[in-house]
Formats: sequence, structure tokens, C-alpha cells
Amino acid sequence: MSMKYLAAYLMAVVAEDSHPTKAKVESIIKSIGGEVDNAILDAFFAKIEGKDVTELISTGLGKLTSFAAAGPAAAAAGSASPKKGAAAAPKEQKKEEEEEAGDMGFSLFD
Repeated sequence: MSMKYLAAYLMAVVAEDSHPTKAKVESIIKSIGGEVDNAILDAFFAKIEGKDVTELISTGLGKLTSFAAAGPAAAAAGSASPKKGAAAAPKEQKKEEEEEAGDMGFSLFD
């Protein structure tokens, strides 16, 4: 589902329309030159039907918090791999130096 429907809906809510209609959301999207897929718009409104915007936001923030809690663990696991790469770097640098030594001073652009 495209985020533009959610964004347009929330823009209408911020503009003090607590329950925007499909027509309002469609007009917001079209006002910026966007295309509206009525099937997606209908599915969006079916999912939020009868729900309060503040409830949806607080539920979403709760999900983001649980996602963010997993972040440091993933970062710690990811930080282990650069150490291995750092050990491999001197070997690569040494190989480059050997290739430069084999250059013998010839250049195509001298």
C-alpha cells in the first residue's frame, strides 16, 4: 500500500478534519499531481474504518519502539565484521605496492 494515502489522510486530520472522506484524501493527492488508485484507497479506508487516528499513531509508535530496541543488537553484530575486514586491508595494500613496483616507470601519458 502506498504511503501517499496515509500521508494525505493525516494531512487532512492536521487541517482539523477528524474523519476525512475518500473524496478529501483523493483531492489532496490530486492537488500535488498524484494518481489515485481507487482499489488501494478503498482498502486503506476499510483498514482504518472505525478507528481513531490517535490510537493508530500510538499503536504505530509502539511498533517503532520495539523495532528500535532491536537496532543496537543488530548494530553490535554488524560491528564484528569490520574487524575482520580491517585485518584483510594490510594484505591488499601490500599487494598494491607490489603492483606499483612492477610499473617500472612507464606511463601511457608521459
